[in-house]
Amino acid sequence: MRRLASLLLLFAGPAFADELTAKVSKDAVTFHFGKELVTTYHTGTTVAKPYFWPVNAPGGVPVTRAWPLAKGEKGETTDHVHQKSAWFCHGDVIPVGMALKVKSADKRVEGVDFWSEGKGHGVIACVEVGEPKAVSSTAVRVPTRNEWRTADGVKILDESRTITVSKVEAGYLIALDVVLTASACDIQFGDTKEGSMGVRVPDSFRTSLKDGGTVASADGVKVGAGTKDNLPVWGKAADWHDYSGKVGGAAAGIAVFDAPTNMYRAYWHTRAYGLMAANPFARGKSGYPGQKGKTDLATLKKGEKLPLRYAIYAHTGDAKAGQVAQAYAGFTGK
Repeated sequence: MRRLASLLLLFAGPAFADELTAKVSKDAVTFHFGKELVTTYHTGTTVAKPYFWPVNAPGGVPVTRAWPLAKGEKGETTDHVHQKSAWFCHGDVIPVGMALKVKSADKRVEGVDFWSEGKGHGVIACVEVGEPKAVSSTAVRVPTRNEWRTADGVKILDESRTITVSKVEAGYLIALDVVLTASACDIQFGDTKEGSMGVRVPDSFRTSLKDGGTVASADGVKVGAGTKDNLPVWGKAADWHDYSGKVGGAAAGIAVFDAPTNMYRAYWHTRAYGLMAANPFARGKSGYPGQKGKTDLATLKKGEKLPLRYAIYAHTGDAKAGQVAQAYAGFTGK
């Protein structure tokens, strides 16, 4: 009996250690699987919008760009300061009937720009982080609440954003359940390519490099190294896109998932320089081939809600080795 008890403790120890946990601090929520850091979700009052950084595949392999959050890597790119690792927002949110005291410096923006961090940009302020709740030993959920504010601090949208991080077969899945509420006035989501569920991948993944990575789409299209913008998958609809390559010799990748339940399906702002984003709000003016001629802006009447669901999947290997299609099926429940 003593030997049996000792064996049970031996096997119970590592299983208990490999739990998915979340720890809330003043300015962030940190997620670990056992001792391994999965991601940190930054919510501090000084950020333009909440973001995940780092985002790690199993083995601690980073699958998003570190700059500008960490600097000093030899030869690192320093473009698009607003593309901080992984984030959700939109580049033109129009508060109907509300006069904006401070407008975006970008004349193409009709409302408030939550995508860039140029003069006159809006702020997505995290105003509440709830208690983490274990979904299982390999999944944990954290509810949060955000306010989308103009450059001078006027709230135009409320958002509940529930983050669920889980360990799956070949990687880590970060699911975002978003509910946008037009609490202040009617809202239109402007026609821009700059949106919405985005990630910026490591420089070594870029397809613009001769020895760079690969972009794969759920519809079977693959884009290899040496391919420059615009990619053949750019501005077209798909359930998911995946960017993969090598970081310090380790093969890894990152995918973004668009849930089929979303009222507005994603068209993809995926570029050779390392940006990958699912955009549900772009229409004809965006230049997206799949939205050519479309003018029907996504609209919320005051008091209405828009639920959206996305996920970020950090995995080992390329899209096939990382079982991206299987992970997407698990995400959608199909």
